[in-house]
Amino acid sequence: MERLPDPMASRAVLIGTAAYLQLEQLPAVNANLRDLAQALGDPMLWGLPDPHCLVVTDPQDSSALLDPVHRAGDEAADTLLVYYAGHGLRDAESADLYLALSGSRANTGYTAVAYQHLRTAVRQSRARRKIIVLDCCFSGRAARALDGGIADETAVDGAYVLAASPRDRVALAPDGERYTAFTGELLDIMRLGIDDGPELIDLETIYQLLDVRLRAKNRPRPQRHQENNTGRLPLVRNRAAATEPVPAGPVLREEVRAAMLAAGLNLARLLRSVGRSRDALPVLRLALQEGAPGTGANNFAVQLELAELLADTGRSREAVEVLEQAFMETHKSFGPEAVQVCRRLADLLQESGNHIQACEVLKHALDLTELGLGERGR
Repeated sequence: MERLPDPMASRAVLIGTAAYLQLEQLPAVNANLRDLAQALGDPMLWGLPDPHCLVVTDPQDSSALLDPVHRAGDEAADTLLVYYAGHGLRDAESADLYLALSGSRANTGYTAVAYQHLRTAVRQSRARRKIIVLDCCFSGRAARALDGGIADETAVDGAYVLAASPRDRVALAPDGERYTAFTGELLDIMRLGIDDGPELIDLETIYQLLDVRLRAKNRPRPQRHQENNTGRLPLVRNRAAATEPVPAGPVLREEVRAAMLAAGLNLARLLRSVGRSRDALPVLRLALQEGAPGTGANNFAVQLELAELLADTGRSREAVEVLEQAFMETHKSFGPEAVQVCRRLADLLQESGNHIQACEVLKHALDLTELGLGERGR
């Protein structure tokens, strides 16, 4: 029996260029990216976790466009989905397809990213199945490039390429419409489903329905190319066929914990704001007990709130114990919340006369800050 791709072993990279210096603006691309990411993450459709779906908006250079694809390709074991929306360009001297960047110019492929580089990034992925969706002008060139005599040189094993328009046609971003023409229909199919359709909607079914709907509106017809019968890969659950609201993807334990931590934190802050700090204390302790270590920034936020509450009520020793437990978790993570834990712990240690320990904690905070800057600089 066919199943949806494993969301825990799959990755999606959604790339879009809406703002241009030299080309016509495409504001609909922003809505494309936002709502497509939401649809892929909907547990009733696929349930792709947020960390597994990266949105890249208005890339400025080839590295900004391609590096996320390479990283996702390294991480994906089941399925890799790469989507691009924006202007597609032709070079004056070739028939190749180029994906426009914010600073790209018409008929100058060297100012954009050659589709062949994106194809190479996808081909190098260890994912068993690969999907490329192109919502741009001349995107049929990508599908056509995989047909005919050069197929052996350019084909992507296990890949399905879905393109918004034929090789020599422009794609449409109709004035006044929320989405581009192609992605608008794609989202309708994904979110609304297919009446009297199968339980799971595969790529080939999506293509066939897109072709019917776009042709009926006299809009550019989509193109596709597939390897190894990838078109039979189910992508989303058919919402129109669902008899019960059963999630398509797993409900992740970490997501449940994060939700409980966030709810406990918000309730505790509300109680403190109306002078009920005594009632906030057990709420925070319960949130930590249910959340467990390793649940990230939300965990740090609850521990900080609890430590502040304890310190405000004269229970500094207990506040230090809470932050010391959080401090141990900062060795596995970095970010502003982890640094804040270190700084607050150092303050309390210094107040209690433990100056050497406070210095060690502050040194660790400095290391975390440098590590975070290094990651952002990549």
